[in-house]
Amino acid sequence: MAVTDLSSGDLTPALDAVQGAEDAGSIDLRAAVTSLGRAALGSGRLIRSGAGFGVEAAKALAGRSDLAPAKGDRRFADPTWVDHPGYRRVKQVYLAFSKAMDDLVSDADLEWRSKERARFAAGILTSSLAPTNTLIGNPAAIKRAMETAGGSLGTGTRHFVDDLLHNGGMPRQVDASNLIVGQNMAVTPGAVVRRTEVMELIQYTPTTPQVHAKPLVIVPPEINKYYFLDLAPGRSLVEFALSQGLQVFIISWRNPHVEHAGWDLDTYAGAVVTAIDTAREISGSDDVVTLGMCAGGITMATVLSYLAATGSEKVAAAGFGVTLIDWNIPSPVGAFQSGRLLNVARRKSRSAGVLDARSLGSVFTWMRPNDLVWNYWVNNYLMGRKPPAFDILAWNADKTNLPSALHQQFLDMFERNRLVQPGGLTVLGEPFDMSSIKMDTYVVGGLSDHLTPWQGCYRATQLVGGHSTFVLSPTGHIQTPVSPPSPKAYHFTGPQPGADPEAWRAQATRQEGTWWNHWAEWTTSRAGDLLGAPETLGSAAHPPLVAAPGTYVFEGP
Repeated sequence: MAVTDLSSGDLTPALDAVQGAEDAGSIDLRAAVTSLGRAALGSGRLIRSGAGFGVEAAKALAGRSDLAPAKGDRRFADPTWVDHPGYRRVKQVYLAFSKAMDDLVSDADLEWRSKERARFAAGILTSSLAPTNTLIGNPAAIKRAMETAGGSLGTGTRHFVDDLLHNGGMPRQVDASNLIVGQNMAVTPGAVVRRTEVMELIQYTPTTPQVHAKPLVIVPPEINKYYFLDLAPGRSLVEFALSQGLQVFIISWRNPHVEHAGWDLDTYAGAVVTAIDTAREISGSDDVVTLGMCAGGITMATVLSYLAATGSEKVAAAGFGVTLIDWNIPSPVGAFQSGRLLNVARRKSRSAGVLDARSLGSVFTWMRPNDLVWNYWVNNYLMGRKPPAFDILAWNADKTNLPSALHQQFLDMFERNRLVQPGGLTVLGEPFDMSSIKMDTYVVGGLSDHLTPWQGCYRATQLVGGHSTFVLSPTGHIQTPVSPPSPKAYHFTGPQPGADPEAWRAQATRQEGTWWNHWAEWTTSRAGDLLGAPETLGSAAHPPLVAAPGTYVFEGP
């Protein structure tokens, strides 16, 4: 990425970054562009879209267009885009082009994965060509340059050079200098009560005089550090669960390196079983309740199937948060479901020993380029401002690796949709079968989740063998787990889930409050009787080793 790209607004930054991600086995840009080309060439669609663009562009240039940005599109918030006739025309021509590209993909007669690849390429193209990405095309940036006598441009250039040298050429999303794990993030009191090579198990100090007998064991995803569930006071699911009288244990996964390349699903499932047994021993309870998040929910599902196969009743009830079980549901992530790409990904992680954190993050970043790339490009470079200091973004920047063996298995699940097939994979020596999970389950999805679409999460309710409850949060992938109580919070509940998720949604009703409240009621009703809260953490067999948040959370990529 050349320094001159700071004001050029061409496609070089996007293409360089995406190609770099492809080199790490993450994004197949060529397949996306090919799909976009197929969409354009099919049955006169290019002619129709081009004609539509021409008409709208002509209306815009003549001052007769009524095209306006979508609600929430902050790129054109400056009043100059409305008041100045030249800028207004540029904006509307760009919006006409973006609409033509969207229509081209939407109307294409393509298999859904190819359509998502085309949509991915079109999204990069249209977001990269936005006039607001350039200095001359961004009136707010011009005003700021004049107000600061050019100081904003000097600061922006320094930010750009620093990112080029130290952040892979990508604009930083967060100023994390004052957001520190153990000081103002992940600060709920507790202690590590079990440490293995793979994980630390944290037990938290109860905050109520009485607690439910059955402890809660939370299984976070292996591809993230656990503390998005304990961000800060008032925004911590751990803190909230404690306030509901639950005894809370959470796994903190170790950040794997090359020497841990062989860690696979058995490794992580075994660690979950260890965590469950440790929580049972410390609490004195025969069984526990669990909550698995995202990929952690997948791992937890394999453990529940294993326990069922071995006749164990260690888990009384289980919750799944934004956990995608059926990978055959149309979604943006399907853009990466191509044999060529997956083979490249396999070779890369196998040779490297891990899927490195930066490559993994590139996938999610370029799926939302306006929000996660160009927004910060404008803020950091054109406006010369620091990125925001926001706890979720600081956590997101605290990257982790994925061991090669587990990565290979996740790719296999993704490509062949193994989780919906009884016996499609084996864990801890037992064939996996979702229908063997007979206890009550709680499933939550996010309405605007672009990584694990709620319809795919909903499928879990049809695959498990016991009674299942589904709840829909009006949030995205990370915002769903991080949904603290607030006056604006709401969620949707509905009837007993049937086969059709859209039919369930049509009958669902809006409930005030976060889904956390609904989940807490569901969980506490299955967590046993109330008893006096323990005065100390751990036990004689598992004494506290170090205060929360432990040591593994500080390990870097």
